[in-house]
Amino acid sequence: MVPLDKLDQITGRFHYLEAQMAEGGGDIAKLAKEYADLKPVVEQIDVYRQLLSDLDEAEAMLSDPEMQALAEEELPTLRAQLPQAEAALQLALLPKDEADARPALIEIRPGTGGDEAALFAGDLLRMYQRYAEVRGWRFEILEQQLTELGGIKEVVARVSGENVFARLKFESGVHRVQRVPETESGGRIHTSAATVAVLPEAEDVDIDVDPNDLRIDTMRSSGAGGQHVNTTDSAVRITHLPTGIVVTSSEKSQHQNRAIAMQVLKTRLYDMERQRAAEARAADRKAQVGSGDRSERIRTYNFPQGRLTDHRIGLTLYKLDAVMGGDLDEIIDALTADHQASLLAEMEG
Repeated sequence: MVPLDKLDQITGRFHYLEAQMAEGGGDIAKLAKEYADLKPVVEQIDVYRQLLSDLDEAEAMLSDPEMQALAEEELPTLRAQLPQAEAALQLALLPKDEADARPALIEIRPGTGGDEAALFAGDLLRMYQRYAEVRGWRFEILEQQLTELGGIKEVVARVSGENVFARLKFESGVHRVQRVPETESGGRIHTSAATVAVLPEAEDVDIDVDPNDLRIDTMRSSGAGGQHVNTTDSAVRITHLPTGIVVTSSEKSQHQNRAIAMQVLKTRLYDMERQRAAEARAADRKAQVGSGDRSERIRTYNFPQGRLTDHRIGLTLYKLDAVMGGDLDEIIDALTADHQASLLAEMEG
């Protein structure tokens, strides 16, 4: 049972925001954001309250001989709807991750497996690009270093659109692939891996970087296969001295590279703060999904069997071609549902 006084507080706050916005008082952007966040919660509260009211009404009708038959007919349906309405309301009341609506940076790097790992990193990049296309998101590569075979040494991409971080945040971790490499003449299956990190993009208010903490170097741009070979020193490398974080950008002009590198640096620093806060909150209890442990093996892509397994929730799908083509919703929906279930268990516990 959801405490009704808590629901009263939420609807009261919602109507207060509505009145403030109508008067044009306060910080309109801030009020509008909180109002938009609360609106789906209040809609769910209204559905729940209406159901409770209908139930009370039907139960009261039982004592009226003329209405008793109608009440007896309605009550089982109304009672059956109650658990579903309560569950939907509990989900709406779950604490929101304020970063969910933000754009995200995806960083992909090959792990164990040499050239094959670099080629798989490229496959993962294309998988996320196709997923972004399906959802109508913008996908922009900020930094990319290729190997001689066309694999990826490192890539950083920015994804923007609706609820990007909410959908992609469970992709962080080690992705393992099992397949016969194109370079393998004997037909043996190799296992290799790539690491994915998904970070919510930092906003200027999140992170204040002291210019004295930075070392900024410019260098000549170059890339595999003669790509991005410039005669000017346009590539930028920024080192954040307190943390040792190093960010490079060599895709565009020096001015743009500097801006891109600063944005990536701020996002990594913001991510560090979020990780620290999450660890402090969780203490030694760690949620299985979204723990953010980037060294955790989260998924295996088995090409000979066309099988994908997500180890965090024990989900196995036999549609690997579709997944690599950007069909990720089934996995992401399952991971989101599992995460919501663990949050509900924490609230109740």
